[in-house]
Amino acid sequence: MKKYILAGAMLAAGLASQAQNVNKLIDQKDVERIIATLSDDNMQGRAIFTPGIDKAAKFIEGEFTKIGLQPLAGESGFRQNIPMKRTIPGKTTVNINMSSVPSANAYAIANTSFSWSNDADVQVIKETADKNYQQDMRAIMMSGKKTLVLLDPAFETQFKAGRERAMNGNSRPGAQPIVFVLGKIDDNIRSFEVSCNIKSEDVPLFNVAGMIPGKSKPDEFVVFSGHYDHLGVKPGMKPDSIYNGADDDASGTTAVIELAKYYKKLNNNERTLIFVAFTGEESGGYGARHFTTTVNADKVVAMFNIEMIGKPSKWGQNSAFITGYERSDFGQILQKNLEGTDFKFYPDPYTKENLFYRSDNATLARLGVPAHTISTDQIDIDPDYHKVTDELKTLDVANITAAIRAIALSSRTIVSGKDTPTRVAKLER
Repeated sequence: MKKYILAGAMLAAGLASQAQNVNKLIDQKDVERIIATLSDDNMQGRAIFTPGIDKAAKFIEGEFTKIGLQPLAGESGFRQNIPMKRTIPGKTTVNINMSSVPSANAYAIANTSFSWSNDADVQVIKETADKNYQQDMRAIMMSGKKTLVLLDPAFETQFKAGRERAMNGNSRPGAQPIVFVLGKIDDNIRSFEVSCNIKSEDVPLFNVAGMIPGKSKPDEFVVFSGHYDHLGVKPGMKPDSIYNGADDDASGTTAVIELAKYYKKLNNNERTLIFVAFTGEESGGYGARHFTTTVNADKVVAMFNIEMIGKPSKWGQNSAFITGYERSDFGQILQKNLEGTDFKFYPDPYTKENLFYRSDNATLARLGVPAHTISTDQIDIDPDYHKVTDELKTLDVANITAAIRAIALSSRTIVSGKDTPTRVAKLER
């Protein structure tokens, strides 16, 4: 009994020492400095292909340089360049049942110019007011089929947002043409004619990534990630036009930088640690998809994807949830490493939102990696999600700091090589 008591006391003392250490190395003032910089108005909402996201990338590169990270193998610097073309639609003309559709009520996304005239391989989808718009659009995008989408006026807001994005350029390489038409849907589509001219140009797109080589297991990788892009500037919005993306996902990117700093100072990682700020999450996950082609998924033992940790979770302070909790023992390992602390990880309570496959962890998860997203956001009631009000002043910096410290403590046995999470099912949808 004395041995058990002594062992318990030593464990508690060790954990207390580690907690004190993490509190010193992950400083709340520094957390606020980083997230304030990334979410500042001068970053212009960090939309891809803009000066704002380039400025954000330079800031992250500067932080990685100060920390002392190394570029990934095969890279000359921290920028991981992604070959990308942007296509910009010209005039789109649509005739349905011999009637012309006003140009303001139609737009196309495509990679090359095209023309349809009652083509048999074009699927016509009628999106009536009772449909689940988001779910149906995901299915259309993934179908691989040329599609004419007829949208009920109830979806005017979604149509306008989609048209604005299309006019700014589409970067879905290899994507099938999709045409959206807004208006009252005729029950009998007898004929249709569609044509669109497309311009193409090379555009810059890049992740920012660095690493700390492992000491005894350099070929086993642990990835810490977040996305640094957001929605940019949209004139006419209120109270201003800048989508600062403080929570989504300057908070996660801040965590990645702070964790890199923490582990570099500890200098005791047996596995190689990769720290990556992904681009294009808001536009199709381009950064994460490219990253997956540059790393051997079989060598990635775990991925800590961090997204939106700026506000207390539904369980209050000192808590977060893990997407796909039931798919591996990743969450159990993390919670075991937090025994004796006040912080607790919970399974994702928003399973209907399909969050496991909606963030940058998804590409590696599909390849069998125990890649999970950690978040605190109450996405079902968050009034600032994808709004111009997602600013630093709406966040709880103490909550962000507590979550980063918890991730640091909970990841330590995976980083050390002691624990290896079970793999998830490959190609699961």
